[in-house]
Amino acid sequence: MANPLIAIVGRPNVGKSTFFNKVAGRKISITEDRPGVTRDRLYADSEWRGKAFSMVDTGGIELRSEDTMWKEIKKQAEVAIDTAQVILFFVDGREGLTTSDYDVSDMLRRSKKPVILVVNKIDEYAEEKVFEFYSLGLGEPYPVSAEHGTGIGDVLDEAVSWFEKVEAEDDDSIKIAVVGKPNAGKSSLVNKLLGFERSIVTNIAGTTRDAIDTKFSYEGKDYTIIDTAGIRKKSKVEDDVEYYSVMRAFDAVRRADVCLLVVDSADGLTEQDTKIIGYVHEQGKPSVIVMNKWDLIEKDTNTINKFENKLKEDLKFMDYFKSIYISAKTGQRTEKILSLVNSVYEHSRFRVATGILNDIISDAVRANEPPSYNGRRLKVYYSSQVAVAPPTFVLFVNSTDLLHFSYERFLENTLRKSFDFSGTPIKILTREKKND
Repeated sequence: MANPLIAIVGRPNVGKSTFFNKVAGRKISITEDRPGVTRDRLYADSEWRGKAFSMVDTGGIELRSEDTMWKEIKKQAEVAIDTAQVILFFVDGREGLTTSDYDVSDMLRRSKKPVILVVNKIDEYAEEKVFEFYSLGLGEPYPVSAEHGTGIGDVLDEAVSWFEKVEAEDDDSIKIAVVGKPNAGKSSLVNKLLGFERSIVTNIAGTTRDAIDTKFSYEGKDYTIIDTAGIRKKSKVEDDVEYYSVMRAFDAVRRADVCLLVVDSADGLTEQDTKIIGYVHEQGKPSVIVMNKWDLIEKDTNTINKFENKLKEDLKFMDYFKSIYISAKTGQRTEKILSLVNSVYEHSRFRVATGILNDIISDAVRANEPPSYNGRRLKVYYSSQVAVAPPTFVLFVNSTDLLHFSYERFLENTLRKSFDFSGTPIKILTREKKND
């Protein structure tokens, strides 16, 4: 299940990106003292008082402007509002209230989402500096200085307090995001899985302009399939509608349980396909590589092996991948896709008993001791699985600095040989424990 999402919205140049970078703990957004710099929405995962969440930094909203850029930014912010559990509405404490602030506050009230009013650029607090902002009708204003880091904790306290109050959707269906480059055959595949023409299918790239959710049942299981716009290279994203669509596609990955990564077999795995697959991997989502248009490939007895070996070469960073070779147009092998979806979904939610896990890790460490660095060697005292989706393991060790990447890969491979985690990433974390 995706982390709760906090959307940071407001007019341009009110300090949203500065706040975002502070909370994220690293510089992600470009901060520059002129409006309109943040053109894309940007995401970061963070944590406050033990509660994990994701943030999205939007471009500024300027509802009264007819300028194309402002229309684009408004659309980006609307997507964030649609998908967020909590909204932080930023206003400028130095400049004071503007007509645009009233416009935005009306828009946010209509969203029916929890809205926290953040008055930024208050370097020295005085009640009269925030008093006028009560007139927006959004409750108590929170004075902050994002640049100096003051007041941020109070805002985050209020934001995370809403997570449990916001009712989660009562939806037990397996959510499947269908992603890939434009014209890879995503909509044709969705129509084949659903059994009817729900999306318009043409051979013109970019027909699907938004993420569309459709619920269906198959063999007693409930699914929600999310058909998304094709994700192009950034340099080829030319119009504001397509910015909006690409962001919807990344939202779809965030909230999916399983991702189908549709690749045009005739093109093979391109650099852009690899980037999309890498994003899914980074989000910790189980996935299936769907090699589509297989009917157009000239074949001999060794063709699939050649393609599979090429995938293994290109996807070394996720050698756990599962693949299937299909034709959405003819229906070849499409009936096997949901079985694969169920398989990788179950693998991503598998739990290893603590006793068995410790036996396996201990045996692995004894059989292949960690290398020593400056006379010190990694000691693993015990281990525990702390989460699923993706399966996440914590090793309690003498020093986190001593776990080299290559040894972490060895331990991951050990776990994969012991249990079937095919199709899903797994995470290994370390915590220091003093050996008494």
